[in-house]
Amino acid sequence: MIKTQKKFVWFPTPYHSLLLWLVWQILHEFSRGHMVLGAIFAIVIPWIVAPLSEKEPVAKNPLKVISYTFRLIIDIVVSNFDVAKRVLQSNKKLNPAFVAVPISFSEPLPLTIFTSSVSLTPGTCSVELSDDKQWLYVHVLHLEDEQALITQIKQRYEAPLKEIFKC
Repeated sequence: MIKTQKKFVWFPTPYHSLLLWLVWQILHEFSRGHMVLGAIFAIVIPWIVAPLSEKEPVAKNPLKVISYTFRLIIDIVVSNFDVAKRVLQSNKKLNPAFVAVPISFSEPLPLTIFTSSVSLTPGTCSVELSDDKQWLYVHVLHLEDEQALITQIKQRYEAPLKEIFKC
């Protein structure tokens, strides 16, 4: 059996190290002593924490991320107008409901983005994720067709996330 030697890395999370150093400097007014102490913390703390962190999935298709982001922004804007129109009308015309949306992936990052996307879109709110991560319970301000809503959520948010993260 061949043993592979781990490569030593000065900055396992360089952006976190930079952010840690900058925050330290802001809190301590950029004095020379604190610049050195902040640099020591910025190197040592990520070394200690890096082995404890889980490997997060990486977006396999960056162009899809951009497309997904624009789609989400457009959905947020359109939904804002729809919700505003419904709120200005009589409350008797609203049909609030809870809907169970089946989910076909369980990785933490895509799941978080999925549930957040549903909540960011006005008129819908992610209420709870089932313990087995198979269902997302969504509160809807106005429900006309449950199956159409489920299909829309799955097509607009779940399907692109499955492509982005290959899950």
